[in-house]
Amino acid sequence: MDAVAHPAVAAAGIDPRPRAATLLGLATFVAVAGAAGRQLARMGRQGQPAPHAVPGVTAPERRLHAAAALLGLSVLADSALGHWRGAYENPGMFAPLLSALMATGAGVSGATAVAAAARKRRMQSGAYATAVMAGAAGTGFHVYNLLRRPGGLCWMNLFYAAPLGAPSALSLSGLLGLAAQHLDRQRRTPARRLSVLPAGRALAVLTSIGIGGTAGEAGLLHFRGAFQNPCMWLPVSIPPLASLLMARAAVISPQARYGPARLLLNITAALGIAGVGFHAYGVARQMGGWRNARQNLLSGPPLPAPPAFLALALAGGAALSLLEAERTARMKR
Repeated sequence: MDAVAHPAVAAAGIDPRPRAATLLGLATFVAVAGAAGRQLARMGRQGQPAPHAVPGVTAPERRLHAAAALLGLSVLADSALGHWRGAYENPGMFAPLLSALMATGAGVSGATAVAAAARKRRMQSGAYATAVMAGAAGTGFHVYNLLRRPGGLCWMNLFYAAPLGAPSALSLSGLLGLAAQHLDRQRRTPARRLSVLPAGRALAVLTSIGIGGTAGEAGLLHFRGAFQNPCMWLPVSIPPLASLLMARAAVISPQARYGPARLLLNITAALGIAGVGFHAYGVARQMGGWRNARQNLLSGPPLPAPPAFLALALAGGAALSLLEAERTARMKR
């Protein structure tokens, strides 16, 4: 077994860089939450309207920015822990932390600000584009890490090698943010589009793929845990149904109702919150529990992973809102 990848190396405190990177992730979480709270409080003191009531700014755009921020924050914390386990053997392991940090900041800025200047929008676009490219590069590195291990593509390596889905989540965070900005530029256009598709359909396809991929990674890791808790079946049963309904929403008649899809998205969002509690319980069941958190956070279930479901459910809700708006616009013609 590769000694660098073993949790005992990080637990022994051989290299101070992993600890610093993890502290960076925790500090960023506190800073982002504080910045969002201060922004909302400032808006209230100045008598400004709530974000959803700002003329020309639609709720779907803000939801997409919020989804990008939450997904970026999840990747930031997950990468900090996962690369800490690998002792940051490769300096490139710091890249997803920086790009996820930038995407998180851009998402919070887009979701809470009343208006953005041109320079600020360009900075947000750069942060989102960097996240897309870093995620694509990270996927390549993770595939290489898996294939170079003895046995290549096998169950053991899929369980314990670098996770293939984590870098894709970073790219997805950037794509959601870029979609929000593209929609904002078209807010005066009656029929908004993303690439060649109407905006609602394009986002429904994107969130369907994202939820399906996240559920697949959860299924792989829960299979590794032998589904010892019956609740481990929830994230591999309900989110895939939500993914299928989002794919259906992208192709069915515009007159269809989206109630079942919205219901399953709400349940998926609830699973993203409850999953943190279940994973915290899983860490507590490890030898030493939270008293040995320095090692059990690395070997136990990942705390930052479940919120990805919440982020994608937010994006799915934005897609359904756009689909309903497109249907209303057709009826008025």
